[in-house]
Amino acid sequence: MKKIFTLSILLMSGSLHAQDQLPYYEIPDYPDSYTAPNVVARMVDGLGFRYYWATQGLTEENLKYKPSEEARTLDETLNHILGLVDVVLNSVKEQPNTGGNLIDGLSFKDKRALTLNKLKEASDILKNSDPEKLEDYKIIFQRSSGSSDFPFWNQINGPISDALWHVGQVVTFRRSAGNPITSNVSFLAGKVRK
Repeated sequence: MKKIFTLSILLMSGSLHAQDQLPYYEIPDYPDSYTAPNVVARMVDGLGFRYYWATQGLTEENLKYKPSEEARTLDETLNHILGLVDVVLNSVKEQPNTGGNLIDGLSFKDKRALTLNKLKEASDILKNSDPEKLEDYKIIFQRSSGSSDFPFWNQINGPISDALWHVGQVVTFRRSAGNPITSNVSFLAGKVRK
C-alpha cells in the first residue's frame, strides 16, 4: 500500500512538473470575508508563498549545506517542513498522523511540489469550511503506544508557526551558501516585481 501511495504521489508531482504550474508563485487573492477559516487559510497561503521562494532555484550543493555539525542540512530542514505540512493537512482532512515516512527516495523537485500542493490543498479546505468547523480540525497523533489529540489552537502555534520558522532557516542557509533568494519578491504584497 505504501508503495502504491508513493507512486501516486510521484505521478501527481511529475505531471505538475510537466505543466510547471506549482502553486504559490504569487499569493492568491484574499477572501472576501474575515472568517476564522479564511484567516488560517491566509496564514497557510503566506507559508506557501514563502516556501515557494525560499526553495526556488536551490542547487544540489545548497541542499547539503548546514551551518554547523550539530545542525540539520538544508534538505533535512525541507523534510521537516514537509512533515509539519502533513500535520496541517491531516488536521483539516480530519485524519490522524501516523508517523509514516513517505518521502524516502523522492527528489528535491518532487518533495517541493508535494509540499506546495499539500499547502494549497489545506488552504482550499479551510477556505471552503464552515466558520464553526475549526474546532473539528484537531491534531491527532496515532502511534502504536496510543493516541493523543490537540485542539486546532495548537495548529497555529505549533506546525504552522514552526514551518514558518524553518522556512526562515532555509532562506538563511541558502544565503550563507551563496545563493540568496531573488530580491524581486514582495512578501508584503505577495507578488513578484517584474
